Amino acid sequence: MTEPTKETAVLAGGCFWCLEAVFEQLEGVDSVVSGYAGGQRPNPTYEQVSTGATGHAEAIQLTYDPKKISYHDLLEFFFAFHDPTTLDRQGNDEGTQYRSEIFYAGPEQKKIAEELIARLTREKVFHDPIVTQVAPLTAFYAAERYHQGYYRANSDQPYCRVVIGPKISKLRAKYQDRLKRAPTTSP
Repeated sequence: MTEPTKETAVLAGGCFWCLEAVFEQLEGVDSVVSGYAGGQRPNPTYEQVSTGATGHAEAIQLTYDPKKISYHDLLEFFFAFHDPTTLDRQGNDEGTQYRSEIFYAGPEQKKIAEELIARLTREKVFHDPIVTQVAPLTAFYAAERYHQGYYRANSDQPYCRVVIGPKISKLRAKYQDRLKRAPTTSP
């Protein structure tokens, strides 16, 4: 028996805690790792990335089952849960490390990303122009351990309540049918 094929996607849309909290709940997403992509410095630290000097963006790396969720659908969620019209910022988080960027792993991912951005632009889904960059993935570096699963571990922290909490509420209200199901136990 062959193992199901898994694919990866790397997305940057502001604070990686926000994207991680949303994507880890989607059916078909096996894992989400918070980290850094798009910069010049190998193995950067959070402190280095926070200065904006490394060129990295806070990003997430998703491992997913394309039979359960497509790359296109992942990008639809990406655009639904961050503001792709603000250059180098999301809310109060400002700097190049908070930019909106899709890091593609091959020509098919690039094509899907560019076509989706063109469609969203054509349909005027956003009032302002989309500034999301589409660039080849050169490297992804996992963030420090304390960043992984941050919302799950710190949901009562003020930033999590004010910034991430509303995103989770939106996810549960609008996309209930796309969320992972809790395992059922037989009586």
